[in-house]
Amino acid sequence: MQKKSTDFFVYPPNLQVLDLASIVGMYRARGEPRRAPTGEYYACARSKKLVKEAKYWFGLYYSQPSWDQLLTKDSSGYPMTEVEFAILGMCIYPPEDNCHRSNIEAHAGTVAQLSFLIVNDLRQFGFVQEYDNGMLGITSNGQLALEGFAKRAFDKRFSPEMLSVYKGEHARPKMEEAEKKDLFQTRLF
Repeated sequence: MQKKSTDFFVYPPNLQVLDLASIVGMYRARGEPRRAPTGEYYACARSKKLVKEAKYWFGLYYSQPSWDQLLTKDSSGYPMTEVEFAILGMCIYPPEDNCHRSNIEAHAGTVAQLSFLIVNDLRQFGFVQEYDNGMLGITSNGQLALEGFAKRAFDKRFSPEMLSVYKGEHARPKMEEAEKKDLFQTRLF
């Protein structure tokens, strides 16, 4: 299904180049108000205007009006992206009929560390419920947020065809692993 709008937040496509600490730091800092140092300005990523105060999003800055325009209906101020949309959608239509947290995180369309953080936040915001056996379910607030994002992005009510995992477009980015160098090292013990 073709998107009608891209007027929503997006995670950088190359998050796999970051280490875990950087991902967590940037994720936790999203939406924080930032004030430009004296004599400097931030450029709003959406309006392209210079501003003294902005909200931070993975290295980008948004003026408050731009930030508010990117928030989706019924998201309770939570910045929704396609990843959150996929997680909420898979709580209703899980891939391989398995709504276990690990399966949904594996098909979220982002690096494992970020999908773990997102599921935790969706739980805290009351969009997702996690049961004792690790299964995830969507709440009524989650359903509203899901429909709000579907309306914004696709201009339609939610259907599973909107999820990239069902369109065959899903390719989970992998974290790069450092190569071991064979260096001669003396044993100390």
